[in-house]
Amino acid sequence: MTLRLVLIRHAKSSWDDFSIDDHDRQLNARGRRSAAAIGEWIADRGDIPREVLCSDATRTRETLDLLMEQWPTTPAVRYLQSLYLAPATTMLAELKTAKAPIVAMIGHNPGIGSFACGLVHERPDHPRYASYPTCATAIIDFDVAHWSDVSAASGRVVAFTTPRELLNE
Repeated sequence: MTLRLVLIRHAKSSWDDFSIDDHDRQLNARGRRSAAAIGEWIADRGDIPREVLCSDATRTRETLDLLMEQWPTTPAVRYLQSLYLAPATTMLAELKTAKAPIVAMIGHNPGIGSFACGLVHERPDHPRYASYPTCATAIIDFDVAHWSDVSAASGRVVAFTTPRELLNE
C-alpha cells in the first residue's frame, strides 16, 4: 500500500505590524495568491487530502482556507498547537497519528524544510527544496500500510513546486 503526504509550508505572511504576535500574523496579498495557486495545483494533480494536520497559527489556517477553496471536497482538519514552529521530530510524531491515505501537513520553517529533507531517501533535483520557501509543496509517497510505519529517509518525492513557478513571479 502507498500513503501520500502533501507537505506544505504556509504562504507568505505580513510583517507590516510588528506589534502583532508571531502566532497571529496574517497572510499578505502575495501569500493569498500563492495559496490559491498551490491549492489549484494540488487539485489538478488529483492529490486532494482526506485529512489535514495544520499548525494552529493564523497564517497556516489562512493558507489552508485558501487551499480548500480550490478543492472539490473538504478534508477532516486537525489544528495542532504542536505544529507551530515544530521541529522535524515533532512533525513526524504527529504524522504517525494520521489515518487517511492522502494527508496534508501545513507547517513552518525551519522545521518543515528539515522534515522534507529528512523524510525522503533522495531529494528532488530542485534548487529550492532544501530551503522550502513559503508555500512550497512536496508530494511524498511512502510504501507502508500505516502512517505509524513512516520513518526517516523512507519517502519518495513524486512532485515539488513553489508558488513562484506557478505564478511566474
